[in-house]
Amino acid sequence: MSGNDKIVVRNLFKVFGDDPDAVISLHRQGVDKEEIHTRTGMTLGVSDASFTVQEGEIFVIMGLSGSGKSTLIRLINRLIEPSAGEIIIDGVDIARLSARDLRELRRRSMGMVFQSFALMPHLNVLENTAFGLELSGIPRAERESRAQAALEQVGLACWAQSWPDELSGGMRQRVGLARALANDPAILLMDEAFSALDPLIRAEMQDELLTLQAEQKRTILFVSHDLDEAMRLGDRIAIMEGGRVVQVGTPDEILTQPADDYVRSFFRGVNISAVLTAGDVAVKQQVTLVERDGTVRAAIARIGKADRDFAYVVDGRRRFHGVVSVASLEVEARTPKPELHRAFLSDVTPLPASTSIADIISPVAQAPCGLPVVDDDGRYMGVVSRALLLQALAGEGTPAHD
Repeated sequence: MSGNDKIVVRNLFKVFGDDPDAVISLHRQGVDKEEIHTRTGMTLGVSDASFTVQEGEIFVIMGLSGSGKSTLIRLINRLIEPSAGEIIIDGVDIARLSARDLRELRRRSMGMVFQSFALMPHLNVLENTAFGLELSGIPRAERESRAQAALEQVGLACWAQSWPDELSGGMRQRVGLARALANDPAILLMDEAFSALDPLIRAEMQDELLTLQAEQKRTILFVSHDLDEAMRLGDRIAIMEGGRVVQVGTPDEILTQPADDYVRSFFRGVNISAVLTAGDVAVKQQVTLVERDGTVRAAIARIGKADRDFAYVVDGRRRFHGVVSVASLEVEARTPKPELHRAFLSDVTPLPASTSIADIISPVAQAPCGLPVVDDDGRYMGVVSRALLLQALAGEGTPAHD
């Protein structure tokens, strides 16, 4: 287990039935889930799942109905007991914890938000938010203070004395989120938390979650059947089918390198421009020059040898400085003291690596050359040209030659 692994799941099984060992044995012999059910009447809910969740990431578990995603997230905090395998949180296998130690772990480290708002109508917003703390025996003054702070985090501080039936659906779900946050959990488990909301409110709740995550960096496991939601929220995504974890990767890894036809079918029709960024598609196949005084003629020769029209100028630390063309260099070469920086093209602006492809279509189309891409520190990452952009938008990956 590496230093950044918050949760490690190894060979996890859940069998619904009275002889799980027999089912697991059949699975290991290669018998599929449907045949196992036909032979035994038992259901293999989660099948030999293994993955890690890094500290501070949003890890989305997605799949079709019946894929095992909700079962899996309930295994993580043992709302459902595993049939076999390990669930290691901060180095401790919770599958082996006593009931008392498990309750303490949940109280100390975990929060959970469900699809249903699960608010009690006879309690006001503050009392609903503090309810879990009350069950944990937290004194009233402390639990109300923590609940009020959690309501502030989700923008509902002024609604603390309101009743659930006075709130909109989105506000009620915010109360559910605040109740989970009141315990200040290191791990937040969210099972289809936004799926009951209408699309506009759902997008607002996604924004809210991303804002909270930017501020607090919790480890979040988020179950969703919605691909757009998974792509928007997930640092990494696990795709499930029939109880199996088929593939784990970043959104663009899964989009561009699907493990099989099942995963590929999930992403068919996805708007790639909303997923990939400039940094995802930039390639380093252009001429680069390290800026030094008196290199203008050498630069012309080097660009000509590579049969290119432009070159990208960086310093010794690969920080981007500018773009030159053969024409701009030849003009500068005729001056008494040629200097490379005076040949920089004025109409080329670098693209931040995080810029979505949708937002670079127009700049790339209008630029005289492929646009350079830079990271947060201004380091050169490569170039996005018109040809490269068209191939990325067509879902064909990056070309061999830019």
